[in-house]
Amino acid sequence: MPDPVQAPSSLGVVMLVDDDLFMLNFMAEMLLDLGASSIVKSSNARDALKTFAEVKADLLIVDLRMPDMDGIEFLDRVAQLRYAGKVILHSGVDAGVMRAAERLATAHGLHVLGAFEKVIDRATLQHLIAPTSPSHQA
Repeated sequence: MPDPVQAPSSLGVVMLVDDDLFMLNFMAEMLLDLGASSIVKSSNARDALKTFAEVKADLLIVDLRMPDMDGIEFLDRVAQLRYAGKVILHSGVDAGVMRAAERLATAHGLHVLGAFEKVIDRATLQHLIAPTSPSHQA
């Protein structure tokens, strides 16, 4: 079951999908500090997909390598649901796989802000999400 965490902000609702609990908590803390209004954490893609429609996330941050259902399959399903929000990919896979996943997600109509290898630092995450904040939107 997703774990919502509330904070006042302008970044909007962020859904984190990662089987690594340390990464879920680490990124949730950074995102709250960077202005996320709500964080929904899911440790597997199947559970995230079950609650996806009710969450109405403005931003998805998805690990590519997860057991059971990987991030690529999750994003394919999300694209079929016509998700109009933004996506950030992350994983421990090599850069070539990451670029291919980014191209595939974009080809499926998803708005990919970028991709990063684990572990991300605050400055990189802030750079990726900067266009999603209201002060950067037209």
